[in-house]
Amino acid sequence: MKRTTSLLALVASCFVLTGLAAAAVKLDGIKCPVSDKAVKEDQSVDHNGGKVYLCCGGCPDAFKKDVKKYTPKANHQLVATAQAKNSKCPFSGGDLNDEAELTIGGAKVKFCCNNCKGKAEKAKGDEQLSLVFGEDAWKKGDFKVSKK
Repeated sequence: MKRTTSLLALVASCFVLTGLAAAAVKLDGIKCPVSDKAVKEDQSVDHNGGKVYLCCGGCPDAFKKDVKKYTPKANHQLVATAQAKNSKCPFSGGDLNDEAELTIGGAKVKFCCNNCKGKAEKAKGDEQLSLVFGEDAWKKGDFKVSKK
């Protein structure tokens, strides 16, 4: 009996911890990289070590069909949902300066200097997302997804 009770407690704990980890990602204001509509917690794909949230059941296939097209918006979402952050400048790969920080659509990104920050500030819309969250910037910025 003790063994069964212990096993049930362990299983219940796993469900609680899984629920807490899922609840840690805040999706208010987060947009689907495919449609730019509000996302749903039950619609997601794995990307760069994190979960990218989508708006509907049709978007996972569209995302997987052309990942490269959606990568800047997906990477942006990983940072905006606090799943990832950069440890190097996305432009130079240099060390970060705490005073050279910019918030882009809810995603906080640090740069090595105000020149790099200024370069990001001048760009707008999709151009800005591609510049700061595209594949090259993702690698140079050494963006890492934290496992919660």
